[in-house]
Amino acid sequence: MSRNTHFVAPVAEAEVVVDQVRVDEKRSNLWLDAWRDMRKRPLFWVSVVVGLIIVVMAAFPSLFTNISPSGGVCSLANSNGEPEAGHPLGFTRQGCDIWTRIAYGARTSVVVGLLATLIGTGVGLVMGAFAGFYGGWLDSLLSRVGDIFFTIPYIIAAIVVMTVMPAEQRTMLTLAFAIGGFSWASTARIVRAEILRVKQSDYVMASIAIGMSRFRTLVVHVLPNAMAPVIVVATIGLGNAIVAESVLAFLGVGLGGDTISWGADIGQAQTTIRTAPMALFWPSLALTCAVLAFITLGEILRDALDPKARAER
Repeated sequence: MSRNTHFVAPVAEAEVVVDQVRVDEKRSNLWLDAWRDMRKRPLFWVSVVVGLIIVVMAAFPSLFTNISPSGGVCSLANSNGEPEAGHPLGFTRQGCDIWTRIAYGARTSVVVGLLATLIGTGVGLVMGAFAGFYGGWLDSLLSRVGDIFFTIPYIIAAIVVMTVMPAEQRTMLTLAFAIGGFSWASTARIVRAEILRVKQSDYVMASIAIGMSRFRTLVVHVLPNAMAPVIVVATIGLGNAIVAESVLAFLGVGLGGDTISWGADIGQAQTTIRTAPMALFWPSLALTCAVLAFITLGEILRDALDPKARAER
């Protein structure tokens, strides 16, 4: 009776591969991948630089000009004057320095834009989060309220609100509420859709299973993982809010008093477009650069946070 022969490979010749964690590999998550993608795009850096210049100009306009913006400095002797030493962009019809008014007008546009964006994003975040996470009758109620506000053009609503306001009550906060209070519906829709996606995750179900309250689960686990599209919408919405403020100022229903605004300067310069077109051109260019910088930054951020869009490039 023969015995079966067993062949055993020599241990020295066998290549043994053991799974191990490679500590030298780069960390990877949604935000790190987005940053690595954005920093390779020149348009991202251009948008960031222009946006920072606008924000710094709004916060510290005196760094860009040593001329006071008050009406007492304006002189009719310089009406529609050409550029000269110390006045690189010339003068308006009232004899005011155009560069100074652009520098101080950035504060009105940026502050109102930021406040309106914070208000609109905050209301939309709360409404969308509660509607998407709790569902049921609360979802139906909040969604119908959002549909009502979605059908109202927020610029028209802001015009109506600012028209009925007395001149002394037309402050930056009032104007921001007039814009942001009617522009939150689109943000609420995006937040609701993202909450519906995130709340199906295993870690959300595990959080509820171990006894964590639904509200705490929403705040701790769901909202942080649903903020990516909200940040994108808020960045783009900042540009839209600056446009809305300029439109209201152009129509004469913006901030009252002697408040300097790009939109107000554009409205005043339109009557002299044939004789002094540069008085209209420069504030229009400043408004265009500011809005384009924030909208472009939001578009780049949206593409960077989308893995499919990154893979297609």
